[in-house]
Amino acid sequence: MGEPNEIDVDYNFFDDTPTGKDPDSHSPTLRRYHQLLWSKPLPDGRPFELQTARALAPYLVYEAGGTRVVLGSDTIATRHRRKLHHLYAQLPDEVNNSFLRRSYTICGFMIFPVSQGGINQRRGIHPRIQDRWDLTLEAIRRFYEGGTNPLAAVMDRHADFFELFGSFQGYVKHFLLDDFVDERGAVRFLLPFDDFEPPALPSDLPTYARYRLDSLELFEARRLRILNAIR
Repeated sequence: MGEPNEIDVDYNFFDDTPTGKDPDSHSPTLRRYHQLLWSKPLPDGRPFELQTARALAPYLVYEAGGTRVVLGSDTIATRHRRKLHHLYAQLPDEVNNSFLRRSYTICGFMIFPVSQGGINQRRGIHPRIQDRWDLTLEAIRRFYEGGTNPLAAVMDRHADFFELFGSFQGYVKHFLLDDFVDERGAVRFLLPFDDFEPPALPSDLPTYARYRLDSLELFEARRLRILNAIR
């Protein structure tokens, strides 16, 4: 399968994605990096081996002990370029391009179980999540620790996947997400949090610019964490 130290944390997945296609589904390097990074022991010591085939689908498969989970890739470093185009267009091109370059390296991606109306889709369209990674992570925390959240129904459908990691801390550690939580294990929110009450997205340019900058700093931190892990 290869070794994690083959990973280039600065590789941009658009570089091997056909023009007009999405790296999440069409970058062979992204799929390989996911397989190399996350195929490692679970918190309880059991192996978590991800398998691929020659075809792009299924993307990645975990199968053990009667559990089979098909997984797909999703970008989690989002600019909200379409939903907030009126704000996005006001930022300098170099700022937008810099965010894009970092967000399409491995620090800006995760894997989730695949299904019709799955987590990837629901977190993107739910008005109380709006594709924000910090809000998605809070929903995941509540799955483990209790409490309602906007993604509860779809996460319950994939409980077998999340239960593999034992706890929220186990999930965070496995996917090298430590920088997105504080020392108490609470999610670091990029905007004031009011129990998922809308609006979920910034409404003015200064807030949007700060949200983008703070988000980028967290993904830069994850980049370094991944780099340390593969070394």
